[in-house]
Amino acid sequence: MSTAGAAPPLPRSVRIGYGLGSLCTGAFGTVPGLILLYYLTNVLAVPAAVAGAAVFLPKAWDVLINPLVGAVSDRSTWRAGPRRPFLLIGACTLPPLFALVFAAPPLRGAAAAGYVAVMFLLAATAYALFQVPYVTMPAEMTADRTERGRLLGWRVAFLGVAILLSGAVAPAIAHADGDTPSSYRLMGLAVAALLAAGMFGAWHTTRRAPTVARSEAEPSLRAQLAAARGNRAFLFLVGMWTTQALAIGVMLAGVQYFATYTLGSASAVTPLFAFMIGPLVLVMPLWNRLARSRGTGYAQWCASLLFLAGAVAMALTSQAGPALGYLAAAVVGIAYAGLQLLPLTMLADTLAADTARTGRQRAATFTGLWTAAETLALALGAGVFAAVLALSGFRASDADHPVAQPASALSAITVGMGVVPAVLAAGSLWLLRRYREDPTTTDIPTPEDETARVS
Repeated sequence: MSTAGAAPPLPRSVRIGYGLGSLCTGAFGTVPGLILLYYLTNVLAVPAAVAGAAVFLPKAWDVLINPLVGAVSDRSTWRAGPRRPFLLIGACTLPPLFALVFAAPPLRGAAAAGYVAVMFLLAATAYALFQVPYVTMPAEMTADRTERGRLLGWRVAFLGVAILLSGAVAPAIAHADGDTPSSYRLMGLAVAALLAAGMFGAWHTTRRAPTVARSEAEPSLRAQLAAARGNRAFLFLVGMWTTQALAIGVMLAGVQYFATYTLGSASAVTPLFAFMIGPLVLVMPLWNRLARSRGTGYAQWCASLLFLAGAVAMALTSQAGPALGYLAAAVVGIAYAGLQLLPLTMLADTLAADTARTGRQRAATFTGLWTAAETLALALGAGVFAAVLALSGFRASDADHPVAQPASALSAITVGMGVVPAVLAAGSLWLLRRYREDPTTTDIPTPEDETARVS
């Protein structure tokens, strides 16, 4: 059986090489959300409210810079390709800037927060130069939906490896010497090396990738937002994923505090994170199989419900004991595997439907907005958790002078780790339902449509 007029498959080296870029997106999306807030409050003695602002505000910049990068890369005419030069610029700048975020200069309190905020802002800008063109590339490398699925498969596989590797190793390095500034410096250098490997690898190996379509740039951010408003399916989808990314961001920001104060050991973050992220690679094929057999929307609904259940169980850990915390982390991890794969698949299908409906290639416009919303939500997650800590009376300290926390702060950690993500996950289910019921989603091909199309 063959599909008439099917495009030739991409070289395997291109598919694998493109996936390497997720070593960057996975590590940069995980490590700051997991460690940066704790690094500020418990190593650099930054008050929780100030630390939350230092983490959130630089990432809020992405709301402006990501669509701008998308528009500029749309208009680029470089002979090396419209997107790859941006990948190279990001690869040259992000790793050293990331290492500087955790350089731990001899500053404490507000001065330390200011230094970290500036370095993190520069790192976020460098990340945008890589991430926005990187996410756009699959829609331009092939017009074949199956081939795009293979590309995304490699991307998600490397994403899982990056999240698991960086999320487990980075805290282990940071805590190896008792949360000292030098241990965080070493951790920053190690993660910077991982970022460089993924970014330079993706830039180098995609040089053989074809360009079968070019996105049409919208002239301004206002025009990009207008395009999004005209696509109801995209609005519901990005709203659903932004809400879930916010829930994930809150939970990631709380993992280190949960390990230290609820489970009783700062080093417990490594097995806790392993329970949470370990299932990612193992169960990803199962979510893919469910999506093919029952539809991506159905699989996303199941993953969202499972995440909600895991968050509720997390909230009960302080009463039931540490065993429930690890079990809840495993449930969240199984759900997280689906939440990393399925929204990307739904996005690719939604963009394909938009092209079929309008006759325009607007992938960069929509992916720029998607990436900005996702990054903002993950950063806001740390800000939300910091606000919970600040309201509870959490006491900041440095590595040499740890302090005891009041009972209100200990309770707030459980609320931030479980209750808040559960409420957000419940809200995302309403948006997912609206997406599935929207008439424009009927243009999106289902697995059955693809089967029927093959002759």
